[in-house]
Amino acid sequence: MNVLVTENVTKRYAHHLALDAVSVAVPRGHVFGLLGPNGAGKTTLIRIINQITAPDSGVVLFDGHRLAPDDIYKIGYLPEERGLYRKMKVGEQAIYLARLKGLSRRDAITELKRWFDKFGIEAWWSKKVEELSKGMAQKVQFIVTILHRPPLLIFDEPFSGFDPINVNLLKEEILALKAAGSTIIFSTHNMASVEELCDEISLIDRSRVVLSGKLHEIRRQYGDNVVEITGRGAAGNLAHRLSGYAVATAECAQGYDKAVVRLQPGQTANRLLEELLPHVEITEFRELIPSMNDIFIKVVQQTPTVDA
Repeated sequence: MNVLVTENVTKRYAHHLALDAVSVAVPRGHVFGLLGPNGAGKTTLIRIINQITAPDSGVVLFDGHRLAPDDIYKIGYLPEERGLYRKMKVGEQAIYLARLKGLSRRDAITELKRWFDKFGIEAWWSKKVEELSKGMAQKVQFIVTILHRPPLLIFDEPFSGFDPINVNLLKEEILALKAAGSTIIFSTHNMASVEELCDEISLIDRSRVVLSGKLHEIRRQYGDNVVEITGRGAAGNLAHRLSGYAVATAECAQGYDKAVVRLQPGQTANRLLEELLPHVEITEFRELIPSMNDIFIKVVQQTPTVDA
């Protein structure tokens, strides 16, 4: 079942069409990548889901019903634009934000102390926010976002400003939240993180959804039927045996031959292996699947411009 569905959501600002009949479906218990270049419409869609603004037309469904004001308590939102009151003490502000999400003061303190201990930031409790680095402040906001255990979490560029160690810490927590049953919308420009975390994606460009589906299926769909072969034998033997194939590159180093082969219609990986094995010791054979970064660039460059 889908936790969140948008149906033909459209939003216009003055002379700018921010969203043009955007439909997405976010499955329960998945990490869903909401992708797109700057200005594509992602932030507008996130703001509509959070009821910060309303669509001009279209429907947003949450857990099977039309999105209602009280649903905001079931959503945790970490925006790209961070915002904490700089003069307040960290603990005091975290309690305040937790209470806005419906927690009692007692429950808020209990949960916050547990998370501060887990993140190793207990010493920050009585510090003022202005004393924290950007990364430290982001840790506090991440904790406050997930504290009330909402069924839907929205993270907009959650790793911005973090060093690799803390990026890894947050990735582990996101996967743990997914394992515990949370549904996560993950918006980022970091395609490597998308490949690590996301089950499904929707790519928005020029206000429209231009690509959507399961991540592994999309990567395979955009593959060019290319395989990489590493073999050992007489120098040049691999290249010689591939004379009937479209070989993109071939190299020889330290007794090994390597070739990248683009299979043509009618050619299969199994048949290729059958032809090579009697003559070449194959040490590695793998399909080259394009990265999400390559797919992102290709799709965006091919998206036609639409008049607003």
